Amino acid sequence: MRADTIELKEILRGLDRFSQSGLRWTLTMVFAIEEINRNRELLPHTTLGYEIFDSCDASSEGLKGAFNLLKGRGNGAPNSTCAGVPLVPVIVGDGASSQSIAVSRLVAPFAIGLVSYFASCSCLSNKSEFPTFLRTIPSDAVQMKALVRLIHHFEWTWIGAVAEDNDYGRFGMRSLIEEAAKFEICIAYIEFLLPGRTRQRVSQVAKTIRTSSAKVLIMFCGESDAMSLVNELRIAETVDILSGTIGFGIRRAEIPGLREFLVKLHPSTAPYNTYVQELWGHVFGCSIKTSNHSLKENMSAFPYKPCTGSENLETVESAYSDVSQLRVSYNVYKAVYAIAHALQNLQSCENGKGPFVNNTCGQKSKVLSWQLLHYLREVRFTSQFGEEVSFDKNGDAIASYDLINWQKRPDGSIDFVNVGYYDEALPKGEELELDESRIVWHRTALQNKAPLSVCSKSCLAGTRKAVRKGQPVCCFDCLPCADGEISNETGSIECIKCPSDYWSNEPRNQCIPKEIEFLSFQDSMGITLTAISVLGACITGAIATVYLHFINTPIVKANNSELSFLLLISLILCFLCSIAFIGQPSAWSCMVRHTVFGVSFALCLSCILSKTLVVLMAFKATLPGSDVMKWFGPRQQRSIVFICALIQVIICVIWLLTSPPLPAKNTKYQNAKIILECGVGSTVAYCSVFGYIGLLGCICLILALLARKLPDRFNEAKLITFSMLIFFAVWVTFIPAYVSQPGKYTVAVEVFAILASSFGLLFCIFFSKCYIILLKPDENTKKHAIAKKCTTVT
Repeated sequence: MRADTIELKEILRGLDRFSQSGLRWTLTMVFAIEEINRNRELLPHTTLGYEIFDSCDASSEGLKGAFNLLKGRGNGAPNSTCAGVPLVPVIVGDGASSQSIAVSRLVAPFAIGLVSYFASCSCLSNKSEFPTFLRTIPSDAVQMKALVRLIHHFEWTWIGAVAEDNDYGRFGMRSLIEEAAKFEICIAYIEFLLPGRTRQRVSQVAKTIRTSSAKVLIMFCGESDAMSLVNELRIAETVDILSGTIGFGIRRAEIPGLREFLVKLHPSTAPYNTYVQELWGHVFGCSIKTSNHSLKENMSAFPYKPCTGSENLETVESAYSDVSQLRVSYNVYKAVYAIAHALQNLQSCENGKGPFVNNTCGQKSKVLSWQLLHYLREVRFTSQFGEEVSFDKNGDAIASYDLINWQKRPDGSIDFVNVGYYDEALPKGEELELDESRIVWHRTALQNKAPLSVCSKSCLAGTRKAVRKGQPVCCFDCLPCADGEISNETGSIECIKCPSDYWSNEPRNQCIPKEIEFLSFQDSMGITLTAISVLGACITGAIATVYLHFINTPIVKANNSELSFLLLISLILCFLCSIAFIGQPSAWSCMVRHTVFGVSFALCLSCILSKTLVVLMAFKATLPGSDVMKWFGPRQQRSIVFICALIQVIICVIWLLTSPPLPAKNTKYQNAKIILECGVGSTVAYCSVFGYIGLLGCICLILALLARKLPDRFNEAKLITFSMLIFFAVWVTFIPAYVSQPGKYTVAVEVFAILASSFGLLFCIFFSKCYIILLKPDENTKKHAIAKKCTTVT
């Protein structure tokens, strides 16, 4: 060996029994080393060597091999090409996390780089504890991100987890819990498989899996643990239990020439290699004859028939020669090339441009471990397969996974089909890519759809989640949204309150405009009230026509025809103003309805007040020496009406100028409806209008009571008394009805009060007179009045 030869040492991950895959990984390293040694561009003046130790899946054996390397003493294996080197610069391995943790702690003080191809425990990313550790496999923490995003994609919120009871399993479980919490994914159960895999413990875990409602299982187990659990599950389930499995695999690659290199292995070319002896026993079922005493002892454990020597690996299919799924082997391949590129960067460094003190490059002829480790951390190259290889600040490879679906072939074998990938280097939210059309789920899946794994089915639109007390957030009840609230998507946590002008529909999944309610002309009630209003106005007009036709008759003259006509006109206004209360409120209709109502009733009551005063004064005028009638002539009567009505007009004008009644939306009584009504604006003005009408009514009632027994044939005092009693009865009844009938019924009650009081005044004051005028004209004479000794008012 030349003086500049560098030894690369690997501690091979073993299983409890011989592993054909493990041997393939080992020889992949040898293949990569030989490929680099043949490369004239990469390390053209350096030859790489190797020495192999088997850790036998035990930390103690791994530490033993590493210690021997530190002392510079090989184990005397025939395949060692260098011996006596005091210190190795870098170690490839171990494949297991627990062994890597132990070895890394041992070699860290010596600054020896440890590049693992399969140790994925997230704990190894801690550079303060493992400063010299690097790996070509991504950390489990990244794998958990990928798995949780896959779980979230399929909306699985209720999953189970089984892990080995070691560093790999426990750190992986912690990463799963942390990532799952970000997406509100709940873990139904967590089970650990204890070392030794006792049948009782495996059965307990299998029972937990079978009885759980979770349909998705996450496993952090090695091959042997996983197979023990799968075999236990097969007892009560189907033999193709793994068919349809989906998960992430290490990036796959095809390494040209590797299979040819592997199948060239033969006992004749490696007569003292115990691995070849074991491989021949597993692949061909035969035992190789050997003169080596120790090998004979080892091979006695394999009671096979003697080999003929004609066995050829190229003629059989085995796990050793299967290069269709080169994933871990590819990581071994990348680890060797990463070391080679780091060494290349060291040797090609120019003094003055180096990374060390005074910009030095480091020793090139005798490589120091800590210097090579620095270059190794900074290495970045593109592999022959187009993949960029580098390490992040934690010494982890940039995560890139294939999404693999286990599909059962017609012949019963399993085909590993790529259905997507996860690439951490892609922008956030775009790391996961999958083609669901290529996925074949387990045969129990309906219509080949992804299985449903939830504690509670997602709440439909119109409902919200209500977490069950004492249970995970994934277990909940679905409660319908309250009135006026909606949820328009599945799985809503809260219901959304509708805007003030909207209300929830019946399914509670959409806000719809609230029903607008007002007393419409299209409503049967509105039509009826409108018809009654017009009828009242027409009847009043007809009475006015009768009065006009019989204006010169005693009964018309006796009741002050001018005030009677003015009263009839005001009653027509009272009837017609009620129509303003019907229809959709607007600014004009609100102002008109209240002001016209107030003024017309004030005018009506002013006329009645004036008529009542005339009756009282006319009686006093019959007393000897009284000249009171000169103060209550037609001019004074008109003045009384004008002044009384003017006061109401002034109140209404002030009302309109300061705070007029305007349309308002009332949702106080009915949340599902918008009651369009006329707000009163100024409450003081509103009360003043009604109060003034009430005051005029009270005065009219008092005066009518005083004049009701005056001896006049055509005395209206009794009729006015009845009319005012009806007036007050109507409006006193109106108040509680107005308060208790919200919406359009409030307006209807108000219109009814207007019409009822108007009809009361009309019929009480004018009906009896029209009856005499039209049906008993003989009583409508002056002679009849004198015969009854009645005093007429002219």
